[in-house]
Amino acid sequence: MTGEIQFETDGPLALVTLSHAGKLNAMSRDMWRELRALFLRIQASTQWRCVIVRGEGGTFCAGGDISEYPGFRFDEAGLRHFHEVEVWGGLQAMLDCDVPLVAQIEGACMGAGLEIASCCDIRLADASAKFGAPIAKLGFPMAPRETQLVARAAGLLTVREMLLQAAVLDAGQMQQRGFLNRVIGGGQVRQEALEGARRIAALAPQAARANKRLLRAFSEENQASVLTPRAQDATEIIANAYRYADGPEHREGIAAFLQKRKPAF
Repeated sequence: MTGEIQFETDGPLALVTLSHAGKLNAMSRDMWRELRALFLRIQASTQWRCVIVRGEGGTFCAGGDISEYPGFRFDEAGLRHFHEVEVWGGLQAMLDCDVPLVAQIEGACMGAGLEIASCCDIRLADASAKFGAPIAKLGFPMAPRETQLVARAAGLLTVREMLLQAAVLDAGQMQQRGFLNRVIGGGQVRQEALEGARRIAALAPQAARANKRLLRAFSEENQASVLTPRAQDATEIIANAYRYADGPEHREGIAAFLQKRKPAF
């Protein structure tokens, strides 16, 4: 069993579950490929308005499946293919997804799990969650694009601590450092993630997609980046930013506000 990426739907919500029994949902090579295929599918559809990314059995993801590593990590070409094609393919598909992504984090969020969480727009964690990338203990560094991804989400000081000291931080520390939106106790993170995703899904979906594209373009233009092979043209996006003026969502949203009713998007 090499694990799998489970996919379920709940109306306009897509539920993506990292599942690898007995390995704390560690990401296998097959799972990285499945992750990419699934997010390409989500991006291509207008069916879903929000995605919850979570782990099975009370754990988000403990990292990569180390049992696979001897088969490819010691060959430079094979190692490059793994990180630049398989791993980055999955992460890039998440980053390119215009549908809002909510991370529901419980238990271990290490290495690959930290990278996957870094791709999400909103990150909620159980109070008992733990975060880190202790790969120094395994004798190798984090891949360049993966390092930059996590650094942009968690901050350079945090990433230095994780990579150089193999530090493991708790949810409270990660919230203080700006990585988490909220820390939720009492085993309520699943319910909070679901309720938050439903609030997103009730809002204008095309506006959400436009916001994500704009934020991504500004992020790529304002800092030198190796995250993507092509930088989005923020100027073009700005030029087209107001084409929604006569759109049905815009009209309905304004009308509903003035009429003091709930909009029907």
